[in-house]
Amino acid sequence: MPANLVLLRHGQSQWNLENRFTGWWDVDLTPRGEAEATAAGRALAAAGLDFDFCLTSVQTRAIRTLNLALHAMDRLWLPVAKDWRLNERHYGALTGLDKAETAARHGDEQVRRWRRSYDEPPPPLAPGSPFDVAGDRRYAGVRVPATESLKDTIARVLPAFEALVGPRLRAGERVLVVAHGNSLRGLVKHLSGLSAEEILAFEIPTGVPLLYAGAGRGRLPLPTELRP
Repeated sequence: MPANLVLLRHGQSQWNLENRFTGWWDVDLTPRGEAEATAAGRALAAAGLDFDFCLTSVQTRAIRTLNLALHAMDRLWLPVAKDWRLNERHYGALTGLDKAETAARHGDEQVRRWRRSYDEPPPPLAPGSPFDVAGDRRYAGVRVPATESLKDTIARVLPAFEALVGPRLRAGERVLVVAHGNSLRGLVKHLSGLSAEEILAFEIPTGVPLLYAGAGRGRLPLPTELRP
């Protein structure tokens, strides 16, 4: 069997629906997000895909998306690893804010740079903020960032991917990675050799599997969408 790699962004979350900056804050899926996750699993099964190993973040929306997709595939028994380094980009002081209201306050151009520049992070989250997760048990021993750019996010995602997934792909295993828009952008940039400008324009929809056929062989073309 080919060493296929599938990347899947979690289904719609409650803060996706409310148009709020989410980042490291842990929110659940909406009913639509649950349906997207189930549909993704059915699409994978319909495409004849199977997996030997799964990787996700430690955030609820990604974990539940993985579980729902695997349930739809009758593959809940597959081995799964969870790693905080697959978390979404940390949005700093923007966490929890309404995106439209933030643009009205700071200007569209400034918010665009915070969201879409490669190496400009938003303002840092103040210690003790209601959205500060530094005391969360799942991050014990982790130096939780106060903010991140996409470049910062990629710097933590790639070592996790190389350690946990790279050897498996090179050995011919089939891997499913369920994570977040920006952590997955980092993987696409790495796997397909995109520039900083190209990856900022690459959109990853919720609940749509992206297939890298024949992964583990160096640079790859952009992945194929498997629309449910």
